[in-house]
Amino acid sequence: MDAIEQYRPKLPGPVWERIGADCRRAVTKAKPATPKEARDWLGALVYAAAHADACGQSTRVEQLLTPESIEWYLATGYLHADESSRSNRRCRLNKLRRALLGPDLTTGAPAAYTGSDPSRPYTKSEQALLYASARAQPTDELRYGSLALLALGLGCGLDSPEIIPLRTHDIREAPNGAVAVSVRGRRKRIVLCRNAWAPVLTEATARASLPGQARYLFRPASHARGTNTVTNFLARTKQTPGTPALVMGRARATWLVDAVEARMHLPTLMAAAGLTTLRSIDRILPHVRNLPPDQAAAMLREL
Repeated sequence: MDAIEQYRPKLPGPVWERIGADCRRAVTKAKPATPKEARDWLGALVYAAAHADACGQSTRVEQLLTPESIEWYLATGYLHADESSRSNRRCRLNKLRRALLGPDLTTGAPAAYTGSDPSRPYTKSEQALLYASARAQPTDELRYGSLALLALGLGCGLDSPEIIPLRTHDIREAPNGAVAVSVRGRRKRIVLCRNAWAPVLTEATARASLPGQARYLFRPASHARGTNTVTNFLARTKQTPGTPALVMGRARATWLVDAVEARMHLPTLMAAAGLTTLRSIDRILPHVRNLPPDQAAAMLREL
């Protein structure tokens, strides 16, 4: 393919002489579908090989394309790039590896698991920043929509599919001040909102309510409901510098971690979270703080 033979990277001549032939061989053998794909693969591979060459490592392509070598290159030779650029380069190198060496598993592609980021809880300071950002939104729709998401995610542990169908009359306040949410759908249940977020949820509910009407709690003026209702809304919000993005999976993980650290009775926690297995709990356990040894020992002795 001409795109492979004509490719010339911006590298010193001696470096290209050492790595060029093997890079061209590998990309040719991988059989890219288009000239653009050939250039994309070569561009990613050549700079990974150049970095290995500079570090005195092997530049043989088959060794450069192992998952460990790809991550080593991204962590040590491409650290100056932003996360999206590193992700793009990782994707190209992994595609080239599969095209050249075949699938990682002879029985098929491995099951895809979500990364750790969606399970990483928000810190207290991050929650404060999210709340301040919600209050600072430029319109009432964005302001109260953001507050509702925070109260339902951080205060009740709900995820997006549970938030989207909620109606204002699904939120009830008891005489003792407790605010209950009647969750709809396949994980139907009653959840009590945490005290810290109950006033925020009550405020957002009052804003969305109209007498005699069964209105949606989140985005009450919009009758269209889809799986992307929350993400489309969040894409329209004004991002405050230094404030983390609001991700409902992280908000729910925060609620779960706080419940575990508060030593909530496990069956109670699973019922409130709508869980039937411990898989979600397993994912957030790396983020749960350990007890000091003396406190852990005392707890074990007092069982």
